Amino acid sequence: MTATEPKEDTRLLVRRPGPQELHPARTHRRRRTLELSLAVAVPLALVLLWQLAAGQQWIDARVYPAPSTILADGWHRAADGELWPDVWATLKRVLAGYAVGTVSGYALGLLMGSLSIVRAALEPMLDALYVVPKLALLPIFLNMFGLGEGPQIALVAATVFFFVWISTMAAVLAVPTGHRDAGQVFGASPWQMFRHVLLPASLPAVLVGARIAAGVAVLVIVASEQIAATNGLGHLIFDARALFQNDVMFVGIVCVAVLGVVFSELVRIAGRLLTPWAPRDHGRSQS
Repeated sequence: MTATEPKEDTRLLVRRPGPQELHPARTHRRRRTLELSLAVAVPLALVLLWQLAAGQQWIDARVYPAPSTILADGWHRAADGELWPDVWATLKRVLAGYAVGTVSGYALGLLMGSLSIVRAALEPMLDALYVVPKLALLPIFLNMFGLGEGPQIALVAATVFFFVWISTMAAVLAVPTGHRDAGQVFGASPWQMFRHVLLPASLPAVLVGARIAAGVAVLVIVASEQIAATNGLGHLIFDARALFQNDVMFVGIVCVAVLGVVFSELVRIAGRLLTPWAPRDHGRSQS
């Protein structure tokens, strides 16, 4: 070897396996325990801070009642049966509107994603309607259906429809061309193409849109009930604020939060059961 030739580097890089490789199950349990602890500790700490602030009169307890006061009032109203009619009124409006909006949005999204001529005819108009604030449609629904359940359900259905329609159409358009070509090579009928190609490939993305729509549906119905309803959690919150019953107002807000979380979580669980082949939700750790 001459002096001008570079010396050969014979160093060997060795990476030792870490705890995640050596004990994956144990590592996952520890991480999951840490995540659950943080998920509980952070809101609990905020509630305790709120309780302390109200007890020490750092904040006006008449405007921001202590969590213990809110809990006691909610328990009292639930035990006396005063709370459940409003909860049920909101829940049935959400469920009815969500069902109508999901079915219609999925059907039209599937049709527009499959047929370019239908997409060209309807997409500009639906895009224009999508950007209209849905609460702005409430007076139209009041004129169409009058006072009662109709306007509330229609408003939720219109809101959910756009989320499901967009996610469905985008999911169908995103199905790889190779999947469609494979179905055609095997002589699949239109129903078989839908059942074995389009549905499995697009359903995970559709269910993501349905999950987002579940949370938005609760937001919309509460806002609608504050404007044009005589019962429901939205009406309870608005009426309590007008009467300066802030403890009752916070009871309604907590009920709305619980309802939204439970409804969204049920849709997520249903999505996992319907699409076992889909990747797990990376927004949280899964076993």
